[in-house]
Amino acid sequence: MQIIRDFQFIEPEDRGASVAIGNFDGVHLGHQSVIDLARNAAPDAPLGVMTFEPHPREYFAPDAPPFRLMRGNARAHRLEKLGVKKLYELPFNAALAGLTPEAFARNVISDGLGLSHVVVGADFCFGKGRSGTPQDLLRFGDEMGFGVTIAPLMERSENVVSSTAIRTALSEGRPRDAATMLGHWHRIEGEVVGGEQRGRELGFPTANMSIEGLHPPKFGVYAVLVDVLDGPHQGSYHGAASVGTRPMFHGEVPNIETFLFDFSGDLYGTTLSVGLVDYLRPELTFDSLDELITQMDADCARAREILANS
Repeated sequence: MQIIRDFQFIEPEDRGASVAIGNFDGVHLGHQSVIDLARNAAPDAPLGVMTFEPHPREYFAPDAPPFRLMRGNARAHRLEKLGVKKLYELPFNAALAGLTPEAFARNVISDGLGLSHVVVGADFCFGKGRSGTPQDLLRFGDEMGFGVTIAPLMERSENVVSSTAIRTALSEGRPRDAATMLGHWHRIEGEVVGGEQRGRELGFPTANMSIEGLHPPKFGVYAVLVDVLDGPHQGSYHGAASVGTRPMFHGEVPNIETFLFDFSGDLYGTTLSVGLVDYLRPELTFDSLDELITQMDADCARAREILANS
């Protein structure tokens, strides 16, 4: 998949794509349906996605609590798995935010990227002040020569599939409900960083990753599916992970610490994708390290049982 971050200086071969437009946080089933519409609207055109980095919500409210389900690189990996050939990941800045809806359609979609067709959700807003509507986009497409499809909102189990609903499920410790809306396990992806090596001392060496900037799932212990994306240990593993602040050791900054079953090796500096399968229990404090180790043994045994049947 090719990632393009500029709409002003485009090579001729990067024009003419059929593109789904949106933020695609989580790349859930609703997003996937929009991408499928773009794929089917122009089968002979390259399949593309236009999205924005940073997320516009981060740009307008930088001090708001973290809300993203995935970082940009994780989103790109998921889109590539869906067959997207061109990812137009446009920098969201004052210049882009200040374009009127008509200027966005002309400068970015038509003259800039030369898109042949665009697909947007029924709730799509664009242009300065979010003043542009899907109906405006239809009109601009007629005037400027690109096709437009408006995708209906997807419903599942009588609820609209949305990033908001997925965040709620994760906050309540319901990763399987989140996966039903996502169409895949909710994954936390990132680089393994150095920790305090307490897990190693307890007999459970963990791969530690930051969750900074991401919507935190309910703190506690999870059964997880782990993909090591690079390095000599690349592959898929089962494991158990703790998300939170480590109250037993008076931690303050939330992170995710993952123990891979039946694994031996150094993962520092590699990239992991940790899929949350089941919530096992909340974070707890214990009267002794022996009690903690006994509980961790029980957590791992339960996670192995769950993952063997998943």
